[in-house]
Amino acid sequence: MRASLKPFWLALAAVWLTGVAAVQFYPWPAPPPPGVAAAFLLEASLFLTLGFPAVIERLKTLSPGVLVVSGIAPYCLYSLATGVFEWRSLVVLAALAALAACWFRVLPRHPLADFAFLAVVAAVSLTRLFPGLYAPAGPKLRVDFLGHMMWRRVAILSVLLFRPMPGIDLGFLPARREWLAGLKEYLFFAPFGAALSLSTGFARFQPMKDEPLHALLVVVGTFLGFLWFVALTEEFFFRGLLQQWLAGWFSNPWTGLLLASALFGAAHLTFRYPPLNWRFALVAAAAGVFYGRAFQRGGIRAAMVSHALVNVTWRVLFV
Repeated sequence: MRASLKPFWLALAAVWLTGVAAVQFYPWPAPPPPGVAAAFLLEASLFLTLGFPAVIERLKTLSPGVLVVSGIAPYCLYSLATGVFEWRSLVVLAALAALAACWFRVLPRHPLADFAFLAVVAAVSLTRLFPGLYAPAGPKLRVDFLGHMMWRRVAILSVLLFRPMPGIDLGFLPARREWLAGLKEYLFFAPFGAALSLSTGFARFQPMKDEPLHALLVVVGTFLGFLWFVALTEEFFFRGLLQQWLAGWFSNPWTGLLLASALFGAAHLTFRYPPLNWRFALVAAAAGVFYGRAFQRGGIRAAMVSHALVNVTWRVLFV
């Protein structure tokens, strides 16, 4: 008997209620245009499918073309509603969605195809392509995050639907044992990571100075944002796929963990300070070892907890 979709529908209702409330009641400097809010809610709704196995099971009967349509739908909604639609952007986004959606339906199951898939996902994410595709709807209103969400979502769905992997239990709510495993690795990494960050000059100690209630809201919101998007997507690719594939290719789980951590660090080389941010890469590679340990002990959601806790600590206590 198929699992119930009720948890998904409840989560979807919560997303929409939260989104509408944020648009209506958050003190925006300038309220976002309705097209932006609607496109974000659509993309968030599609992204939500990643964490519900009952939904994934039902989607397995669909063709890759459905993923392609879902890849361009938020852009069309946003751009047509705000008057910034461009055919070039639509064609490029459709091509990207088709590339990710069809990869495992066209290429044979082989280590080279698997690694090339991850390389393409990383390349698109790191080349700053999306700001050129999503024209801003107004001053200081960037919406290229919609492209990043779409790209990672379609790539993850392509794996879940057409290249299923053992050991991947994707979800948004960690279980108690996953919280504990992730927290444990975070506590192991925290003093080492702080010392490494300070000694290399990557960060300096400067705690947030907001009012207590506002600071609490910022911490909770930042943690959930990291947990449900950054950590979920990055841990899926680096631990759920890359670490497992490397461990299998080399027949050694620790080789897989260390190589995946090194590549995770390398992916941060171009962050913020071009041309190469070796300090961030070093800290990220070290953190990746602990995220990998959390994954070995508790799965993806445990690694997500470690990852989100490290990121929110950095944002709150360091600059």
